Amino acid sequence: MITGIGALFAFIEVLYLVMLLAGANAANGFFVFIRSLADPLALFWPGLFPVSNADLAVILNYGLAAVFWLVVSGIVARLVGR
Repeated sequence: MITGIGALFAFIEVLYLVMLLAGANAANGFFVFIRSLADPLALFWPGLFPVSNADLAVILNYGLAAVFWLVVSGIVARLVGR
């Protein structure tokens, strides 16, 4: 259950990352909904590594957040499972 929640959070981050890189319409309702979920889930990652390339910044900001959720949920699941 815990790893599933972490995977869902990571999926939301990756989906938002892909939508940004693909140039999705920012006025679309689905995009707005995913952004409203992804921004709070990114926690402290956006802006942590200042880079001049916009695409690389998106990958770092939301990609690292996705990896973070997978790692943390995996660790918590192992601790709870003991």
